[in-house]
Amino acid sequence: MTSLELIEEALHLPRADRAHLASKLLESLDEDDHEMSDEWLVEIRRRVQEMKSGTAKMIPHEEVMSNVRARLAKKREARAAQAS
Repeated sequence: MTSLELIEEALHLPRADRAHLASKLLESLDEDDHEMSDEWLVEIRRRVQEMKSGTAKMIPHEEVMSNVRARLAKKREARAAQAS
């Protein structure tokens, strides 16, 4: 069976089964990425410590998403202006 055939079959599964399959596939990708550089580990520990101590500046999800959407809209507008 090819990957395209497998995908087609998987898309016919009930929602719960598709969710379980997707979760397992994502987990399998994470297993390959366990090696992290020392620099990233230091950075992650620093950020976690800042969150625990309350010194990290936390931004609400809604604000982050709003900012992302606004930036994407500006980029789309700029591309549309260049295309015309």
